[in-house]
Amino acid sequence: MNRINTLFSKKKENILSVYFTAGHPKIDTAAFIINDLEKNGVDLIEIGIPFSDPLADGPVIQKSSQKALENGMTLKKLLSEIKDIRQSVKIPLILMGYFNTVLQFGVEEFCRQIAAIGIDGVILPDMPMEVYQESYQDIFESNGIIPVFLITPGTSDERIRKTDELSKGFIYMVSSASTTGTKSGFNEESLSYFKRIKAMNLKQPVLTGFGISNQETFTQACKFSSGAIIGSAFIKALEQSVSLEKNIQSFIQNIK
Repeated sequence: MNRINTLFSKKKENILSVYFTAGHPKIDTAAFIINDLEKNGVDLIEIGIPFSDPLADGPVIQKSSQKALENGMTLKKLLSEIKDIRQSVKIPLILMGYFNTVLQFGVEEFCRQIAAIGIDGVILPDMPMEVYQESYQDIFESNGIIPVFLITPGTSDERIRKTDELSKGFIYMVSSASTTGTKSGFNEESLSYFKRIKAMNLKQPVLTGFGISNQETFTQACKFSSGAIIGSAFIKALEQSVSLEKNIQSFIQNIK
């Protein structure tokens, strides 16, 4: 069983997923950050593949992506950095990036290489479900890689049901129509949306992303879903002047 499925079968609530951009704040830190996040009790990790034009991401992640690219981070470099990660890390690992990077690498080769490393899933916000079904589903499934699809407040009930049917791990519920890291907390519109999704009783578990930055927003998001994803706030924490180890420990302790 894929580690993502194992996680959700064992833990039904308060799942903490953390995103960071590989190559930020420094090159050759991805494996350290992953190990330290697991050590501090994170349930799931999303490793960002830096991209020059990350449309869904706000200024914090955009800046981290630019810094990572300046540091020399590439998909090939990232895979080399984490090639032995399964010697020490047991929790699910997901790569998050943009489809153009994967297309240039080669979809089949990408899936083959990340499966060999022990990556469990991918989030490619700009890969339409229809394109996945028509062209790539067999490749992903034969390599045991779970694609994670996003829904937003503007997603119709019909498409949400379709997303639920196609998903094999969990659904990424984007909390608002804004980009990442631009809002803190949830307004009435977001809360109404959360309640709508919860009332649909989807088959797949749901994780909430965008707008989660502290214990309060994490707890609030967990009331309506199986857990929450934190990205921009964690990236800011990594940039503090203390050591990476202490930055990570302090941040996670303040969330949990």
